[in-house]
Amino acid sequence: MFLLSIHSVLTGGAPGCEKGREKMSKPKKFIRGLEGTTVVRSVRDGLINIIPILIIGAFALILNTFPVEGYQSFIQSFLGGFFPKLFNLVNKGTFGVLSLYMTFSISRSYMQIKSDPEAANFGAALSSVLSFFILAGVDLADFSVDSMGPKSMFLAIITGLGASALYLCFDRAFRKKRRKVFSSGADRVFNRMLTVLPPMALVALIAALINLAVIRFFGADSFRILLAHAFEKLFSYGEVGFLKGFFFVLFSSVLWFFGIHGSDTLEGVMEKYFTPLLAQNQAAVTAGAAPAGILTKQFFDCFVLMGGCGSTICLLIAILLFSRNRSKRGLGLTAAFPMIFNINELMVFGLPIIFNPIMLFPFLAVPLVCYSSAYLATAAGLVPVITNSVEWTTPVILGGLRATGSVAGALMQVFNIIVGVLIYMPFVRLLDRRSEEEARRTYDSFIDYYKKNESALNSERLIDLPGLNGELARELCSEIRHSADLGDVALAYQPQYGYDGACIGAEALLRYKHPAVGVLYPPLVIKLADEGGFLQQFEEAIIKKALSDREKVLARFGENVKLSVNVNGKTVVTERFLSFCRDLDKKVGIKGKNLCIEVTERATLSLDSETRKTFDELREMGFLLAIDDFSMGQTSINYLKEKTFDIIKLDGSLVSGLETHQNCREIVSSIVTLSSTLGLTVIAEYVQTDKEREMLHNIGCDCYQGYLYSPAVFID
Repeated sequence: MFLLSIHSVLTGGAPGCEKGREKMSKPKKFIRGLEGTTVVRSVRDGLINIIPILIIGAFALILNTFPVEGYQSFIQSFLGGFFPKLFNLVNKGTFGVLSLYMTFSISRSYMQIKSDPEAANFGAALSSVLSFFILAGVDLADFSVDSMGPKSMFLAIITGLGASALYLCFDRAFRKKRRKVFSSGADRVFNRMLTVLPPMALVALIAALINLAVIRFFGADSFRILLAHAFEKLFSYGEVGFLKGFFFVLFSSVLWFFGIHGSDTLEGVMEKYFTPLLAQNQAAVTAGAAPAGILTKQFFDCFVLMGGCGSTICLLIAILLFSRNRSKRGLGLTAAFPMIFNINELMVFGLPIIFNPIMLFPFLAVPLVCYSSAYLATAAGLVPVITNSVEWTTPVILGGLRATGSVAGALMQVFNIIVGVLIYMPFVRLLDRRSEEEARRTYDSFIDYYKKNESALNSERLIDLPGLNGELARELCSEIRHSADLGDVALAYQPQYGYDGACIGAEALLRYKHPAVGVLYPPLVIKLADEGGFLQQFEEAIIKKALSDREKVLARFGENVKLSVNVNGKTVVTERFLSFCRDLDKKVGIKGKNLCIEVTERATLSLDSETRKTFDELREMGFLLAIDDFSMGQTSINYLKEKTFDIIKLDGSLVSGLETHQNCREIVSSIVTLSSTLGLTVIAEYVQTDKEREMLHNIGCDCYQGYLYSPAVFID
């Protein structure tokens, strides 16, 4: 679903559209300009691309450390501890080499953004990985798999971006000389490999020179170690106390906001200054002394990183309780399960939080408030100092209880969550308002594009379109599906009149109202429902809604009016639709309801024995059958010949052309004459002028629907 991230979309012409077009403020311009830079997009997309790796590794850890004693006893004893070994292998293959994945992913994202068709993208990725190993100090005695894990995330970002930029620069410089170096008869794959070699060798050379310079001038054993020392230097001043922990939380959150995995980047700092305090506390308890180290790693995991960075469990609850945006609530429901175990990448990148100016303040403030309240409560003796080791994936409440060995630890977490929800709440509502403004601003261009290309797009899938139009279509499709799942449909009714002025019927027309931008263009709604695979479900909901509105329709338009509902031609011949109608007939009884099914699909209906049998059964139940958009094609003539339908609704283009095209008048006259001979009723749609009505009357058509009489109206 998240995927849904996702962002708001939709319909133009809604109130507030002018506001959405107001000149963007300078801070917004700066943030959006920054967000659009190659560096930022590469880092963000690189992180998003490795989310599957993060989730697989995290769930392997969850399964290995799930805090239930019976479960732990089972996996430790079953098949000689097979499952812990399995989960450890998966965890080491994901988090153990996370920086390597990050280097490769950022490089690929960078090259995709640059979209240089002549550049060998895999060459840039290989150059980045090679540079990572060189700068990480692969020749050092202490180099291990651990050196490729979360500790080296910042190095991964630098090499992923820097090596790719250098590779692209060198690759372009060598292009003019390629034909001189390589013969045309060389093997294509081998030739391509040789084109990668020169720029890749130069990138490797520069990486090696940088590493040697670091060793020579800074005294560090490698560039990786220099970065680690730099981060450690930031936290080297003063004792391990409130201010150091406060700065750690702030710096980690800032890194996260800018798309850098803050917790992993600062893991070296965590291990040097905070992780050892747990062992000291445990030793103190063993010696009969009082533990004094408040800022253990588990302290941050339990009281600050609840739901992940930014204390996002608070944001999740605020969204589920206070957001009006269905997409955001859907994202929250999707992200809820992993966030119980403090895995929040779906929320961070799906909402998104990174580079989102509205979320900057609460994303930084909530963890700082949680940190401060927990520290002060622990220092005051209200919450015990943590003396027990718990995994960072341990759920909230249980984590606080186990880490402190006291209910006070769990209550401290509850208190922090409540405060965090209250801080996030106004920003969630502000995010909703911004989403609505963006929706109004963007839908105009989308609907203009759709209307201008509607005929051509009939054979295209809107949800598969590239770029913003495809994103908007997918967002809309998700919103409409949600309404279909709930059976939440709105109908307007357009009356039909005879020449004598008496109302003879009313057609139920779908009017999907998006919560942010109002009523959407109906043909677009139907097309997206069809593409999303839930059109039948939507049509069934429409029929149920029309039947529930029937008494109001009769009260509004007259006791004997015919109530028409539209059903797609592909739907009406399915066994599912027939079963639906049978069930409906059993529940409410169709006979005497004067209910008409209008078949709206212009594609050819196969008039085989099964189709005739279906139509006969529908008539037997009491349904009338009408064909919409009727013209004079071969298929239409077959419908007349077989007397497939009871009512013929003229194609609107024929009615619109009556005044200006003799051919339209001749075609309409032929249809009316044939239908009259066969005992069929003809209804002319899109009747807008008295002249059109009189022309139709002179031809012999005396049933009308259109703006001359009334637009579609809501009856509630």
